[in-house]
Amino acid sequence: MISLPTLWFIVLAFLWTGYLFLEGFDLGVGMLMKLMGRSEKDRRVMLNTIGPVWDGNEVWLITAGAMTFATFPLWYAALFSALYIPLVLVLLGLIFRAVSIEYRGKNNSDRWRSGWDWAMALGSFVSAFGVGAALALTTTGLPLNENGDRVGGAFAWFNGYAVLGGLAVVAFCLVHACAFLALKSRGDIEMRARRAVVRWLPLGVAPMAVWAIVVQLQNGKPLTLIPLVVAVVAAVLSWVMARRGREGWSFTYLGLFLVAGVFTIFAALYPNVLPSTLDPAWSLTVENASSSDYTLTVISWVSLFGLPLVVLYQGWTYWVFRKRITAEAIPAAHTVTAQ
Repeated sequence: MISLPTLWFIVLAFLWTGYLFLEGFDLGVGMLMKLMGRSEKDRRVMLNTIGPVWDGNEVWLITAGAMTFATFPLWYAALFSALYIPLVLVLLGLIFRAVSIEYRGKNNSDRWRSGWDWAMALGSFVSAFGVGAALALTTTGLPLNENGDRVGGAFAWFNGYAVLGGLAVVAFCLVHACAFLALKSRGDIEMRARRAVVRWLPLGVAPMAVWAIVVQLQNGKPLTLIPLVVAVVAAVLSWVMARRGREGWSFTYLGLFLVAGVFTIFAALYPNVLPSTLDPAWSLTVENASSSDYTLTVISWVSLFGLPLVVLYQGWTYWVFRKRITAEAIPAAHTVTAQ
C-alpha cells in the first residue's frame, strides 16, 4: 500500500504539472505581447484568449506552495529559504503581470498601453524563469547540511542547473503560448502563431528535455526512461500536427510532452524531494521531510473534496470560454467619460 508521504509527493507533482501546463501558455502570451502583437487589435486578441482564465491558473501555484508547506514542511523551509531572492522576484513579476492586465485598458493612450505591455512581458518572463529555476534546483539539489540548512551566501543557489530550469520553463511557455494562440484565435494571430510553433518548437522543448535527461542520468531508474521516450515522441507529433494545421492535436501533444517530461523528472527524483549536493545522506526525502501521519490524514480528507471541485470548476470555465477570439469581435479602443 502506498504511504501517505509518497501519495502527497505524487499530488504535488500533479499540482506543479498542472501549473506549468495552465500558467505556461498565459505566461507565454504575456511574454509575446511585444513580440507577436503588431497592432493594438492583435494585442487585445492575445489578451482576450487568456482573459477569463489567467487568474484561475495562478491558483495552482498557490495550492502547490501551500500544500508543500502543509505536507512537507522541511522541504518547504529548506527550498523557500534558500531561494528567497528568486521567489521574491517571482512574486513581483506576478504582481506586475496582474496589474498590467487590469490597468492597460484604463487609459486610451498608446504610450500608457505600451508601458503596461512591457510590464506584462517582463513580469511574465521573470516569473517563468524563477519558477523554472526553483523546480530545477529542487530536482538537482542545493548545498544542504545535516540539518537541512543551506550552506553558502544568498546566491549559493545560482548555478547552471538554475539557469537551465529557468530557460526550460521560459522556452516552453513561449512555444506553448504559440500553440495556444493558434488554437484560440482566428486570423493573423492564428497564422503567425502556427508558423511560430513549426519554426520554434524544437528549440522551445530542448531545454526541458535536457533537464529531464540530466535528472535521469543523476537519479533515474530504468522505468523512468519510458516517460522520457514518450515526451520525445509527443514533441515530434506536436510539430507534425502544427505543420498540418491541426492546432488542437498540436496543443494536446505539446501538453503530453510536458506531462511526460515532468513525470520523468519527479519519478527519477523519488524518494528524494530535495537532494543535498554536499552529502547524499543529508538529502531531504519523502519520509524525513514530511508532516506526521495524522496531519497528512487530515489534509488528505480535506483535499479529497477540495481538489476535485477546483479541477471541475476550472474545467467548466475553459468549456464556457472555449470558442476562438477574432479581431472583428474586439471593439475599437475608446475613452469612457465618468458620469
